[in-house]
Amino acid sequence: MDWISTVVNGALLGGLYGLFGLGLALVFGVMRVVNLAHGEFIVLGAYAGFFLVGSMPQLPPWVMLVPVVVLGYWAGWLLQAGVVNPALKSGDPLTPLMLSFGLSVILRNGMVALFGADSRAVDGGALTRAGIDVFGLRLGLYPLLVLGLALLLFGGLQWLLRRTEFGRIVRATADAPEVARLMGVAPQRVFNRVMGLSLAFAAGAGFLLAQRSSFTPFSGVERMLIAFEVVIIGGLGSFWGALAGGVALGIAQLVGQKFDSNAGSLYAHLLFVLILMFRPQGLAGARK
Repeated sequence: MDWISTVVNGALLGGLYGLFGLGLALVFGVMRVVNLAHGEFIVLGAYAGFFLVGSMPQLPPWVMLVPVVVLGYWAGWLLQAGVVNPALKSGDPLTPLMLSFGLSVILRNGMVALFGADSRAVDGGALTRAGIDVFGLRLGLYPLLVLGLALLLFGGLQWLLRRTEFGRIVRATADAPEVARLMGVAPQRVFNRVMGLSLAFAAGAGFLLAQRSSFTPFSGVERMLIAFEVVIIGGLGSFWGALAGGVALGIAQLVGQKFDSNAGSLYAHLLFVLILMFRPQGLAGARK
């Protein structure tokens, strides 16, 4: 029963890890861009939630998820419109990659200057401490809700891209931007909204994780590594694959902690290496 509990809790943690990778998979799938500052925006979402919760203690902490996500969306929109789109005009795929790397360094040092290097966490209140019994297993209510939210967001994004006019425009722009331009679509405006969605997911995931563990301005590197591994394990550009990759990483981490309490993350990274060795296209296969 103890092992079953470990696997189940690992899967619940993996739902949150999947959200880390969702925005990264979206940007890569549409623009073929790897945003190396993704981890820093996850941490910025945690800081935004921290200060919002502290400024309005009379409201339930989970309510602040909405303004955090909205702030993340507009940060992504402005980032794409003002920084990434001009870099994409060069036609060199290394230009936006190196630009995002430089941005990650600037954001990390900027957070240290503004907020200091002390670790912080968001007090999620009674919700994060509540639990329910399921078939003899004691499960945290908060991780269950986060997994449910992850499933809802993954399903909602899939519906948005497959069943709506906006989704058809995004897919057409991803497959053939020049052809889409001839049909009256402005690819740069589409990219603005896609990056907005990506960083909205990142900021929301950062705020959700901040209610489970502490963070510092330097936590972005670890968050980016998790997001990258989630996307690679799931398959580049695959949304449901990213969720499966997150669940796999979460289980590997908690199972690893059963063997060595100080090396749980090591087992998750080993899983990543094994996937690269034996199935480099990922669980769902790479997007063509």
